Amino acid sequence: MEITSAEIKRWLFMANEKMQYNKDYLSELDQAIGDGDHGHNMARGFQETVESLKDDKEEDMGAVMKSAAMTLISKVGGASGPLYGTAFLKASDEWKGKQVVTAGEFAKGIEAAVEGIKTRGKAERGGKTLLDVWIPVLEYVQNQELVPTELTKTAKEAMEGTAAMTAKKGRASYYGEKSTSHLDPGAYSSYLLFEALAEAVTKEDEG
Repeated sequence: MEITSAEIKRWLFMANEKMQYNKDYLSELDQAIGDGDHGHNMARGFQETVESLKDDKEEDMGAVMKSAAMTLISKVGGASGPLYGTAFLKASDEWKGKQVVTAGEFAKGIEAAVEGIKTRGKAERGGKTLLDVWIPVLEYVQNQELVPTELTKTAKEAMEGTAAMTAKKGRASYYGEKSTSHLDPGAYSSYLLFEALAEAVTKEDEG
């Protein structure tokens, strides 16, 4: 399976729709174990991202992701902007100069994104962060053909698994054991991001 720059753009636009629709819920999740602004920050950042891409004719996948990365870093408050922005920026390096990537090349971009998140956030899997979705998704795309329904299932199950974890990073870590039983808001927004990717790919396949 190949992924095109048009799909990457559609991914970002569909991710924005999901962030707008779920912004209140994401902020509710964040109120339980954080600052309470994750949803509105993500919605603002992705809205700015699609505005910057709306009339952009760029077909270089790396350039598209780099543009999105810079917008997220500058427009999203808290830790989320730097983390998502770094992820997109690292992926952009892998996809630079490409209008189409193979499944393997796409996986390399996600792998670079994960390493960027780890370095920027000084976090690892199991810490109740967005990595607890990104890493299972990475393992999925590294080892299997990208099937949209399976990608969504992988991301959703990983997100739901954060409810049983104790936060080890960020403001949520201040809550200690009290953070357990709450979904991680960053994991939920990551689930929405990959659900949007699955839908973006499906839409082209059907159209």
